Amino acid sequence: MKLVVGLGNPGRKYQATRHNIGFEVLSNLASRYGVGSPRGSFQGELVEADLRGNRAWLLWPHTFMNRSGTSVVQARDFYKLENKQLLIVCDDFNLPLAKLRLRAKGSSGGQKGLQDIIRALGTDEFARLRVGIGQPPDGWDPVDFVLGRFGKDEKAEVEQMVVQAADAVVEWAGEGIETCMNRYNA
Repeated sequence: MKLVVGLGNPGRKYQATRHNIGFEVLSNLASRYGVGSPRGSFQGELVEADLRGNRAWLLWPHTFMNRSGTSVVQARDFYKLENKQLLIVCDDFNLPLAKLRLRAKGSSGGQKGLQDIIRALGTDEFARLRVGIGQPPDGWDPVDFVLGRFGKDEKAEVEQMVVQAADAVVEWAGEGIETCMNRYNA
């Protein structure tokens, strides 16, 4: 079994923001591979999925981005999973729009959700899929940028990026992080 966690912030105020791209990727996965109805669990929303023969739980923490670790640890411990069975999907404004970057471990790179998960797990040894949301324009506050929405001219590229990121998650579940990195980090 796998646990795939999409990072974002709950509530209508944050829907479709750059910071919630992890939620968008999970929503795509749930619509294509979800089994059953979503339910509230682990301070978030949980959906079971069959990722082409690989059982997974999709988790949207509702603890807000900066406290995601609490939800992740609760789910991981309940299902008695090892960290290698965990994949975190999050935004990264240090990557160009639509660029994907998978890693088996590593620092948070300043991403507050990853930072809290590293703190809560006590290790940085878990897979993560960073989804490029583009860089803030000169003079913009990064917080305002990530909490903003994509422009109309970016919509088609963002939709394609979400599908590609969801496909990367499916490949990770079936083939592992190394194969997935070789394909999607090119």
